[in-house]
Amino acid sequence: MAGRPTGSGSRRPRTDPAREAAYAVLTAVREQDAYTNLALPQTLRGRSVTGRDAAFATELVSGTIRRRGSYDAVLAACLDRPLAKVQPAVLDVLRLGAHQLLAMRVPTHAAVGSSVDLVRRTVGQGPAGFVNAVLRKVSAHDLDHWLRRVAPDPTTDPVGWASVAYSHPTWVVSALAEALGRDDELDALLAADNDAPAVALVARPGQATRDELVAGGAEPGRWSPHAATLTGGDPGAVPAVAEGRAGVQDEGSQLVALALSRSAVDGRDERWLDACAGPGGKAALLAALAGEAGARLVASERQPHRAGLVASATATSRGSGLLGVVAADGTRPAWRDGAFDRVLVDAPCSGLGALRRRPEARWRKQPADLDGLVPLQAALLGRALDAVRPGGVVVYATCSPVLAETAGVVRAVLDGRDDVALEPVGPLLDVPDSDGPLPGTAQLWPHRHGTDAMFIALMRRR
Repeated sequence: MAGRPTGSGSRRPRTDPAREAAYAVLTAVREQDAYTNLALPQTLRGRSVTGRDAAFATELVSGTIRRRGSYDAVLAACLDRPLAKVQPAVLDVLRLGAHQLLAMRVPTHAAVGSSVDLVRRTVGQGPAGFVNAVLRKVSAHDLDHWLRRVAPDPTTDPVGWASVAYSHPTWVVSALAEALGRDDELDALLAADNDAPAVALVARPGQATRDELVAGGAEPGRWSPHAATLTGGDPGAVPAVAEGRAGVQDEGSQLVALALSRSAVDGRDERWLDACAGPGGKAALLAALAGEAGARLVASERQPHRAGLVASATATSRGSGLLGVVAADGTRPAWRDGAFDRVLVDAPCSGLGALRRRPEARWRKQPADLDGLVPLQAALLGRALDAVRPGGVVVYATCSPVLAETAGVVRAVLDGRDDVALEPVGPLLDVPDSDGPLPGTAQLWPHRHGTDAMFIALMRRR
């Protein structure tokens, strides 16, 4: 059992599959820039970790990465040296131990003893005493007590306090607060980023129905007619998912595709484009929606390996609404201007709207990343507006609420054109409290809507 006491003596450390798997994932995230949501299931399968051990390892990994900022502040208060001087592999073990002590129902002796055993197996005997001593200090108080000791005063430094208390870098706290535009919801938003999200499924029209997913044990989604929520179990065990007729897709992402498909167009409605299609979830839904409308979708992705992922994700759509998958640069497209009736630009972005699902992103992104992303987003949107014919529509979306990537990009592109108009997208979605930073745009939020923080703007070519 994962929480069983293991002691901290000099005996040979015992095997602990759950904690060893969790440690391996943290190592891959740190050394190889792996994504938690990809590395974790691969590691569990490769090590044959299942059942309760798999659930324990999942909580260890996700919780440790999400709350790393809080735990590092606590650990720093328990060290006799700067945190940066601690060997990274040892620091991973300390973080795993801190999560067990401060956020899980693992007895102190089990959390400390198993961490000592883990560092012996993975690093060596040398740091075992150090890990034991530090975690004993951590165990002296609960998390709330530690936060009162190590976080800045919320009255004089609210951003610094929120950064430590909710484990977000200070620049991320500031950017999210600016995008939210109201102080009374900031705590709820940051807390929602630290909650493990439910698995959202999408039934692809013409291939599966939401009723089929619900009959298999899922709950109906809140906003999308194709969405269902899986409260437990492996989505791969759902027959429709295993057969490619349904998939795993956040409900906010489904709404992006629905916004494009539901908007009215003048004249013909035959050719749709997903200009940034990787890894293929939205393209698969759009292909199904296009098929129902009698249209065909071209899915384009700049990177060839990601175009391959799109081809895999849309494999069951062939012969219906999918015209084809191409590897092409959306800023220098291979298609002629005015070739499409509808275009989706789900632009590469900071991803700060999906921190629930990609917990490591908060520690990897830097403010300077926006310097390269924003010009790329503007270029992609500009070329998408060229690609749509007069009377056609473009939906611009980001999985980020950061104003530079949302309102800033849309405003900059529209200011340079007199042939495009911004149109209200809210009536197409029917989601309350989703007004975006520009009139007519939409902004979804984890704490309000239970979705990723998707930004959606609808534009029409005159």
